[in-house]
Amino acid sequence: MALLARLKEGETLGDRVMKVDHAGEHGAICVYRAQRWFARWRAPEMVAELDTFLAHERGHRAQFGAELQHRNRRRCRSYFLCAIGGFVLGTVTGLAGRQAIAATTVAIEQVVLRHMNEQVRALDGIDQQAVATLRRIIGEEQEHHDLSVARLTPGGVWPRLITPLVSFSTEAVIWLGMRL
Repeated sequence: MALLARLKEGETLGDRVMKVDHAGEHGAICVYRAQRWFARWRAPEMVAELDTFLAHERGHRAQFGAELQHRNRRRCRSYFLCAIGGFVLGTVTGLAGRQAIAATTVAIEQVVLRHMNEQVRALDGIDQQAVATLRRIIGEEQEHHDLSVARLTPGGVWPRLITPLVSFSTEAVIWLGMRL
């Protein structure tokens, strides 16, 4: 899939990818913060894992933020949309409990990993600094996915309910961010 973007004058594809990914990491922070709050009650055994995921996502947002600063670029217009959507998603799935929390992470990370790998392929040889930033982050995103897959009950209802909605929403936010 080609990365389509409506670039502003002087903006590169790497600039736009960094902006969109920065906003996405902010949304992920909001998901995990809300989930963590409710997990204390609904899935206390997941709190430490959510703390780790949250720390990773904060680090990712900081890396993308530093890259934006280096490029003298403002954050994406979808930044607050990601925050609101992330908070709502985290609240609903946090209330639903451990299987919903894990299914949400799996669904988000499947989309994020696919997009980040596409971004690496599209930017390789064009914007090596963006590629390096993406490659530093992909491993931790894969870890989130894999740990969450291991938490899911085979044949459970939550992945069937959550995956289509969360995947579509994540794709839509990325699509919108690439065009704002």
